[in-house]
Amino acid sequence: MTGALIILAAIVVVGVILRLLHKPEPEAPAATDPAAEAEAAEGEECCGMHISCEKDSLSPGVGEQPEYYDDEELDAFAGRPADSYTDAEAEAFREVLLTLRPEEIAGWYRAISLRGIELPVDVRDELIMIVSEARAVQTGAKQ
Repeated sequence: MTGALIILAAIVVVGVILRLLHKPEPEAPAATDPAAEAEAAEGEECCGMHISCEKDSLSPGVGEQPEYYDDEELDAFAGRPADSYTDAEAEAFREVLLTLRPEEIAGWYRAISLRGIELPVDVRDELIMIVSEARAVQTGAKQ
């Protein structure tokens, strides 16, 4: 019993010492000017390792014009919630997704988002899986 108390006291002392010695990293100041961010990122090459990488990011850019990937028929679904599609309608999205080259998928999703179109839930899950697999292959190839 006393041995357990000695070990517990030693762990607490080490924890307190580590907490006192811990120096948090200073936070980077947030850039408020999008133009300054663009200029800073202009000289950097996208490595595909960061979620904010412009090349692979799934989030649409502000003020960006949507690009079309021979999918103009999907504009009819603008404004519909992701869970309201029939199986046939979801298959139309899946058909476009599966005909894209891997490097086009992130851009296609950004374009769809800019056009106000929500992907069907199951197609969105497939898209996320494809993008994460492509990133895993990319990171494995760079090591």
